[in-house]
Amino acid sequence: MKTSVIGFPRIGADRELKKASEAFFAGKATAEQLDAAARAIRAEAWRLQKEAGISLIPSGDFSFYDNMLDVAFALGAVPERYRALSLPPLETYFAMARGYQGPAGDVRALPMKKWFNTNYHYIVPELSDDTALKFDIAKWQDEYEEAKELGVETVPAVIGPYTFLRLARFTGSRTAADFADAAGAAFADFVHDMRLATDAARFSFAEPALVLDTSEDDLALLRRVYAPVLRAAHRTVGGERFARVALQTYFGDLRDSWSVVSKMGFDAIGMDFVEGRERNLALLADGSFPDDAELIAGVVCGKNIWRTNYLKTANELISQIVRHVPAERVALSPSCSLLHVPWTVESETKLPRDVLKWMAFAVEKLDEVRDLAYMHTGLNGVLGYDPWDANVKLFYNDRVEPDAEVRAAVAALAEGDFERVPAFAERERVQRARLALPKFPTTTIGSFPQTKDVRAARAALGRGEMSAADYESFVRGKIERCIRKQEEIGLDVLVHGEYERNDMVEYFGDNLDGFVFTEKAWVQSYGTRCVKPPIVWGDIRRKAPITVKWSAFAQSLTKKPVKGMLTGPVTILNWSFPREDLSLREQTLQIALAIRAEVLDLEKAGIGIVQIDEAALREKLPLRREDWRREYLDWAIPAFRLVHSGVKPETQIHTHMCYSEFNDIIRDIDAMDADVITFEASRADLKILDALKAAEFRTEVGPGVYDIHSPRVPSVDEIVAAVRKMMTKVDPAKLWINPDCGLKTRGEPETEASLRNLVAAARILRGE
Repeated sequence: MKTSVIGFPRIGADRELKKASEAFFAGKATAEQLDAAARAIRAEAWRLQKEAGISLIPSGDFSFYDNMLDVAFALGAVPERYRALSLPPLETYFAMARGYQGPAGDVRALPMKKWFNTNYHYIVPELSDDTALKFDIAKWQDEYEEAKELGVETVPAVIGPYTFLRLARFTGSRTAADFADAAGAAFADFVHDMRLATDAARFSFAEPALVLDTSEDDLALLRRVYAPVLRAAHRTVGGERFARVALQTYFGDLRDSWSVVSKMGFDAIGMDFVEGRERNLALLADGSFPDDAELIAGVVCGKNIWRTNYLKTANELISQIVRHVPAERVALSPSCSLLHVPWTVESETKLPRDVLKWMAFAVEKLDEVRDLAYMHTGLNGVLGYDPWDANVKLFYNDRVEPDAEVRAAVAALAEGDFERVPAFAERERVQRARLALPKFPTTTIGSFPQTKDVRAARAALGRGEMSAADYESFVRGKIERCIRKQEEIGLDVLVHGEYERNDMVEYFGDNLDGFVFTEKAWVQSYGTRCVKPPIVWGDIRRKAPITVKWSAFAQSLTKKPVKGMLTGPVTILNWSFPREDLSLREQTLQIALAIRAEVLDLEKAGIGIVQIDEAALREKLPLRREDWRREYLDWAIPAFRLVHSGVKPETQIHTHMCYSEFNDIIRDIDAMDADVITFEASRADLKILDALKAAEFRTEVGPGVYDIHSPRVPSVDEIVAAVRKMMTKVDPAKLWINPDCGLKTRGEPETEASLRNLVAAARILRGE
């Protein structure tokens, strides 16, 4: 049985790509040095996959920033405003991702959205009516030949034309259907040109958009974009097929598209048997899998870090797969790209071996795929094979004992625990009287720049080189300077800056029982932004107050309101690696009870505004609309209400959401019953405003007026124009003015300049 990998982490074992890229952005490294770092990462990734015995190793899955951006750039879908900068190609590429402000001009970055149901962010391609699509294969040719020189045979892999068009943004009158023929021809040229330029004879097209709700128009688009691709690949040259094309899907099942996909003539079809297990197995069972195609079967979870249960997977899953598709036509693989998990468990030196033995990161998942391919015959065929025996022994006992008190607290929750009284309108009246804020109140989302001295102090504390007392004194000094600076800038609602926090989820996980933490288990969130997700190990409870002393100290420094800053239960779970032995609902409610206790303690300490961020609310929303309520919204929204339902009417509850499509769940967001909600909106040109208006959104709202993921400083006029646009869709009495996300990743000079312009814009608008 063959083995396959869809994609491998590209940041490096120790975030080498992040470090090299940021040095390049800062002018401290050349493009050649950045390329050298990338080559070293690719070489190591290919070596590991080859040594693990993977049959089908991808090339082209590496990216300096994002694979969707790579395809857009290769197709020539570069909007004119970026071309007009006349920058070198690599700098133009980064300008599309990060924005640009310098001698060549001033442009904002392309929109950035969450990649399906993950915490990875992709760059949204932009196609105008005059966009001409023509595929430049240079990146894929170079990486294929690079691997070849290292003795590694690879399969060129690319995001396919269907997903590219379904996720793209169209700025003119033309739609995806209008670009279908051009996209099909461009991707056909990709196959043709790569086949002639290299000896690659097999190509993999990633089409995760096929697991979304799919209409007849979508299926028509699928047929049109692949007709020329398959014609180009399947012509006969020298008595043999010119090339073989694999259609790779992941993140779900093919329930809507299988009747078309199965008949299109693909040489291989990749199906996810983790997230799409039951329905994809049913599709195989009906006997419609093509007789002459290979099945790339995703049987190892590519999104979580737990060991695969070999016995259960072989006997309950793989045995069903080979019942319908012969083993010689099956290649086992992870369920999706391994981009979504850390590099290797071997980098962890502090976690006990009894904990680490339960975990498999990207490198270890390669071994799991190989072992399962060897073991597909079941238990009788592999007795005495050491990896099999060790795995069976591992799963013989439960991993952890339950916390009876926590389980009982969740079981005892009643309907009233999820409802806040009085109703929103009465609370709004009470809060406005108490806070006495001006029209268009200004605030930030929470964090302020994490400067080198902050990171150095935290590292020194961790190494034992700084005492806890000295560290606390340092943080208090940073908070005081932050409060004074915000007062001087003129913001209305202040924050303490979050200098004590390494990450908005890891910080809370570190202060809750039930989590474990890694040293180097970094995962790419977007570009150079990497996160180290906590791991939910057992049942969760709060050990002691977490944020109260910092918020209370900040509030003691000023007469202006200071927000208490918390991360919500859904986001904590969605940005962690959750348990697989307990439902997501149960885990979220455990976290909600812990954060609820923190909210009530902040209120007792005199904090009148508490922000409970749910940036990741949408991430685990099922990809099929019919599954939204039963599988997610019916417990995720109440979990947020549980967190704040016990506060007094005068305590104002804020929440924040970013970089996801919220338009279609806007009424559910209103039902969270927060008092103020801030949204990321600037990169998406404030498109959420139409949804707010259509839903008659009652909650006060702060759509972000500038993009904090770009180093550019917005002008006063730009912010004024954005707010004027908001006022046409949202009651001005309900509008707040704020950046679109936290300021942690930005530098201090650009942050101060941006906030001064934000406050100046608010004053102009108040004067009008």
